[in-house]
Amino acid sequence: MSKHHRSQSEENSPRRGMPRRPDDDRLAARAEEERVRAGLDAYDPADVPPATDTNPPGRVTESPEYRDEKTELDREVRRGEARPDQLEARKERDPYPPTHYDD
Repeated sequence: MSKHHRSQSEENSPRRGMPRRPDDDRLAARAEEERVRAGLDAYDPADVPPATDTNPPGRVTESPEYRDEKTELDREVRRGEARPDQLEARKERDPYPPTHYDD
């Protein structure tokens, strides 16, 4: 005689209660998604691509462009085209630039 119906315990056993071994990774992912949806976290860290920025090569004062500009400013100060106080902070220098007109 063949069984036409499963017993009630066989039929309901996989759906009853907690699984024997919960998937911790899946649970953590679902919790993170819920935190993002609730507004507690700004984003899901797993959805963010890795950073592509490179670190700056060094200090600006060590760049060739900076050294060229500093050399040019020093030359202008020596020739009298610029005054040394023009290189100071704005609040410590004269309010108007020097004029090239004769007084």
